[in-house]
Amino acid sequence: MDNYRIIADSGSTKTDFCLCLDGVEKRRFSTQGINLVHQSADDVRKTIEELTEAVGHVGHISEVFFYGAGCIGNNAETMEGILKDAFPNAELEVGSDILAAAKALFGSSPGVACILGTGSNSCLYDGVSITDNIPPLGYILGDEGSGTYIGKAFLNAIFKRDLPVSLRDSFFEEYGLSYEELIRKVYKEPLANKFLASITLFIKSHISECDGLRLLVVDCFRHFLIKNVKKYDLTGLTVGAVGSVAYFFQDELRNACDMENIAMGRVLRSPIDGLVGTL
Repeated sequence: MDNYRIIADSGSTKTDFCLCLDGVEKRRFSTQGINLVHQSADDVRKTIEELTEAVGHVGHISEVFFYGAGCIGNNAETMEGILKDAFPNAELEVGSDILAAAKALFGSSPGVACILGTGSNSCLYDGVSITDNIPPLGYILGDEGSGTYIGKAFLNAIFKRDLPVSLRDSFFEEYGLSYEELIRKVYKEPLANKFLASITLFIKSHISECDGLRLLVVDCFRHFLIKNVKKYDLTGLTVGAVGSVAYFFQDELRNACDMENIAMGRVLRSPIDGLVGTL
């Protein structure tokens, strides 16, 4: 019998699904992000329903590996229940997104795995499991180095006059926002973390125009490394990272690692790229 499996990696912004047959990738799907810390179980069920409609023949799926932001403790149990309903014949493995990052980056070797996307996280990995984790604390209390964190730092810098006024004017023009509308989006509207993280698109397109902007991004990564990664025993280990922010700003990330005397290894845009060949 054919062995169909689904491998999923989910962050707050996007969930990547890969359908494999006997270990060979066949199709990929993407849906909105899944994070039970910020979403209700009903909302997550709707997203999984989108997946099952795209996949079809769910009864033929024999294995589902789901790794997601916030998938620990009770949230992991809730996610497992939702997936069991959607894929009744499948064996399930549900884990955190940081475990997915570690497996994708290092396989069966030890290392320090990091996530730098909308949010951020890190862990010490022994080649099998996570042995230590500095809690990320979310975008209000932590998430240093994340897209949300960089977006906040950028807005602070353009309004506190640490960056050129021309950059602030370009931002308002490209986003079509007034100051009042910006404040409302951050403090009154839902999913402020995603809006703040979206500002990294503007930063990426303008980073070559302003050295102060590049240094702002490097400093955000240094904050992440100091607050999180350097708390582990790094002896003999390399640090790897996954996520769109790590991928598109990897020059700045490597610069930050050099400044903090940290050995930087692989950078992947998405863990799914490494997981397909590992699981």
